[in-house]
Amino acid sequence: MKRHTRTNYYVVGEGVLTEGEDHKRVRRRPSTTEEMRRFRFSRIGPKGVPVSRDLLVEVARAMTAEEGQPDATDPILPAGFTYLGQFVDHDLTFDKTAVELGENVSVDKLLQGRSPALDLDSLYGDGPLSPQGARFYADAARLTMGQTVAVGFPDVAPGPARPAETTTNRPYQGFDLPRSGQGSSKAERRAAVIPDPRNDENLIVAQTHLAFMRFHNRVVDLLAKAGTPSADLFEKAREAVTKHYQWILKTDFLPRIVKQGVLDEVFNHGRKFFEVPIEIGRSPTSSYMSVLPGDRATMPVEFSVAAYRLGHSMIRGAYQWNRVFKAGGPGGIATLLLLFRFSATAGTLSPPGTDPNDLDDPESGELEKLPSNWIADFRRLFNFEAEVDGAAAAGLVPPEQISLAKRVDTKLVDPLALLPLGSFDSKRRPVADPVERNLAFRNLLRANMVELASGQQMAELFGVPALSKAEIVEGGNGADLTALSAAQKAELLRNTPLWFYVLREAELNKGLLGDVGGRIIAEVFHRAMEVSRYSIVRDATWRPDPKGPFGAPDANTYRMVDMLLCAFEGKASLLNPLGD
Repeated sequence: MKRHTRTNYYVVGEGVLTEGEDHKRVRRRPSTTEEMRRFRFSRIGPKGVPVSRDLLVEVARAMTAEEGQPDATDPILPAGFTYLGQFVDHDLTFDKTAVELGENVSVDKLLQGRSPALDLDSLYGDGPLSPQGARFYADAARLTMGQTVAVGFPDVAPGPARPAETTTNRPYQGFDLPRSGQGSSKAERRAAVIPDPRNDENLIVAQTHLAFMRFHNRVVDLLAKAGTPSADLFEKAREAVTKHYQWILKTDFLPRIVKQGVLDEVFNHGRKFFEVPIEIGRSPTSSYMSVLPGDRATMPVEFSVAAYRLGHSMIRGAYQWNRVFKAGGPGGIATLLLLFRFSATAGTLSPPGTDPNDLDDPESGELEKLPSNWIADFRRLFNFEAEVDGAAAAGLVPPEQISLAKRVDTKLVDPLALLPLGSFDSKRRPVADPVERNLAFRNLLRANMVELASGQQMAELFGVPALSKAEIVEGGNGADLTALSAAQKAELLRNTPLWFYVLREAELNKGLLGDVGGRIIAEVFHRAMEVSRYSIVRDATWRPDPKGPFGAPDANTYRMVDMLLCAFEGKASLLNPLGD
């Protein structure tokens, strides 16, 4: 879920925490406007004690040794939720000032533009009427979508059951992100014209972003048909999309990754530890932990650097993607590396060449738009059959062809031990030590840089029992740490890195985040909804309208499958344009 590029954090009250070439932390106070533009982080808990690099290397290697499989009793989570989570992350940490505000504004205005909120800024930018945001829009209300490029292979010949229009050797309008098409380099011409280029770092999150673009445009059309004045159309659509999006997160996404008791406590009774409203009686311990209405939100490092990186554990090594790229299809199953490749931030939008290292060269490859045979079939990423009555209108796929996320645990699929350079380095420079391309190592090292609290420290803060020594070392069919030396085990048990602790906690709870990881996630999501421009937390009476045009099944239900059916008009020809 998290992108892997951040090398510095502006932590409120501490200044800029960054890392030098030796990976050791350097702290300095912000002194310039540019430094004040940095995203504002904070802490929920105390500072922790960094652990040794050698221990981090051994833990990271154990975490990426092999792919784990979910047990039969674990939640069955469709794979699309993994990348919805990444899309959400980019919404929460969107660098708004880079798109909207320009240079000649006050520091206070800059800080107001850096508030983490679940308001889809990564989709909308600053809106169609601003000079900076207009380039993302087709008109005063609708977002611009891109067109794929025709390819001839792999394909399936047209026949009685597959008309010629479902072949991949033609372009499809509206099924790629809009791309620059300008510049002297391929990388410049491939660049997605969207507010947050991180949403083009792998193909699944790119197609998820595109689905939300399509949902917004569909809402615009439905509101216009209902008589909404053109002057109000964009804002009315944004409000509807944002509130339905937040409802999806609260009722369809979070319950799939966090145990329900924690969610109920936070959303029914409020936050206890992160930016707690002063009026409920908690004495403020710092300028950013207790808040008054209207105060700007921050992003706690415990969420950004640890708890919300749970999505890395959910990633599969390969996916059932569409009729071309699936098990037994003409292109074979879609591997994770291919899904990086067919993006522009980490890949080249082009098939592999003869050079095995071509993915590290942003100027390799011939294509500059997504090839048509890589359009997503969302029926393989979400389970419509299990959740939607009458979903046959969208054209179902057999359950065995629906891709599932991996259980949340301490194992990562082994392709994440060797990340493409473009996923964390826009210039794709070689690294000195191969372990620096290991995602688990990068996550653990970053926690050292910001002196992140340990799992034990956060359990003590929240007043919940800490994991036992045996649970930390042995776990529950996760990363095997029994081969660590006695000294390494002792160090790990004194200060267990919070990211590892959160994953181990979920591993022992059938894949659901527990009292430490779940509490961090729930409280940050609640706060991020609260400070959004449109908010289902502040507007506590809002519910999906089952009589409205957006496809809500009832007044309490709106899910990703409902959003996708609305966005793609319930048509198989749009939800799955390549056919079965």
